[in-house]
Amino acid sequence: MIISGDRQISYGDMHGRIARAATGLRALGVRGGKPVGMMLRNDFALFEVVAAAAALGSPVVPINWHLKAEEVGYILSDSGAGTLVCHADLLPQIKDGLPPDIKLLVVATPPEIAAAYGVTPALAGVPDGMTDWDRWRDTHQPLADPPIGAAPMFYTSGTTGLPKGVRRKPMRPEQQAAAARVGAITYGIKPNEGQVILMNGPMYHSAPHSYGMLAFRNGCSIVLEPRFDPEDLLQLIERHRVTHMHMVPTMFVWLLRLPEDTRRRHDLSSLRFIIHGAAPCPVDVKRAMIEWWGPVVNEYLGSTETGIPVWHSAAEALAKPGTVGRAIEGGIVKIFRPDGTLCDVGEPGEIFMRQTATSDFDYHGNAKARAEADRDGLISVGDVGYLDADGYLFLCDRKRDMVISGGVNIYPAEIENALIGMDGVRDCAVFGVPDPEYGERLFACIEPEAGAELSAAAVQEFLRGKLANFKVPRDIQFMDALPREATGKIFKRKLRDLHRDGQLHAIR
Repeated sequence: MIISGDRQISYGDMHGRIARAATGLRALGVRGGKPVGMMLRNDFALFEVVAAAAALGSPVVPINWHLKAEEVGYILSDSGAGTLVCHADLLPQIKDGLPPDIKLLVVATPPEIAAAYGVTPALAGVPDGMTDWDRWRDTHQPLADPPIGAAPMFYTSGTTGLPKGVRRKPMRPEQQAAAARVGAITYGIKPNEGQVILMNGPMYHSAPHSYGMLAFRNGCSIVLEPRFDPEDLLQLIERHRVTHMHMVPTMFVWLLRLPEDTRRRHDLSSLRFIIHGAAPCPVDVKRAMIEWWGPVVNEYLGSTETGIPVWHSAAEALAKPGTVGRAIEGGIVKIFRPDGTLCDVGEPGEIFMRQTATSDFDYHGNAKARAEADRDGLISVGDVGYLDADGYLFLCDRKRDMVISGGVNIYPAEIENALIGMDGVRDCAVFGVPDPEYGERLFACIEPEAGAELSAAAVQEFLRGKLANFKVPRDIQFMDALPREATGKIFKRKLRDLHRDGQLHAIR
């Protein structure tokens, strides 16, 4: 059963919906690997779209529902998706960027999601003249053909500012069996064990998506939290006797800030397996969560490209403070020097890794980027770290220029590319600075054109018109001249040092 607010649906009814949706999508031309765009919050329709497209051998393209028209238009065009399924309240922010030939199917925003995001009834309903997903789906007969299967195609941001589609190759039978074993290790999800999964993070991200869909394929009970709220989370755990969750460290921080009596008020004894990842977790936060919830808090390191090759338990976290884990079944981790030789134990270098239980991938339409990320069949996403004598991995430095804020990957180049187009901006640099709540937040330094009159509010308003709100820097500083290296390149490290030393004074 899947539960969302006061609504619930059985697996039998869900599979009936999926079979009808698959017939409908095939009639729209979804076949032969043709992608289906999906811009949905965690809702019943999300499971229907993912499974129906996969049954036809086509990947869904999950789209971050914070993105704006230009960003969404690029992903749809680049992926070649001919169909988009979207929640009604998200349409106003993207309609001007939709390709003219896109086939649009609209899902009415359900009451619990509308309430969580302050959506008015006028925006929650399917607009007149548009195709209602539920009504459209139920006009079709169930698909009679056996399902084919296809992995979703996630778009990851890149240092050029243009996101790249990660498209996986079909899995061989032995890989499918290995992937099931790895899922049991990393996520703790297994069939026929009475597991109750609470989905509290958006399934447009690859990790929550793979987590939620693994629970779905295993027939687990799934509870959808419309929007993460720390006290609501505790209430849902107690009410539904939740056993398993996927989380990010920012959620831990918010939970630990709850008053002590609120934290102790709820019965959390049903929890069996918590997994977290997506961002580094401070040692003291990890220790506090283990003290509160017990030895159920586990952690992984991975990415959309690599899968999950590294994992560790609560006991290992206490024994090896600060580790992100060690290689598990199918996981390979190697640390390389700049000259391509392997690092010694304890010697920092660039991390290359891969989960071999996950099929190989291509960057859609970008073979060069795929080749550049590869070394001996392993993939680097730019992390620097070292392995200790016991094989445990420790991170030393962050991914090149990337900012992780609240578990969300943000690439400054994308923001800089947008900002440089603003009248009055001569040059700019965007980077991450420490934040006690989100881990990192965005900081923008701007060098104005001579005589230009710019304000922080005007910069933020300009960016909100082009980028998702979470990509808009909260902190902005104007500088007469940005520090530069001898080559003329902006010296971001010096800007970070200035911030650390308290010499940057942001305007908010």
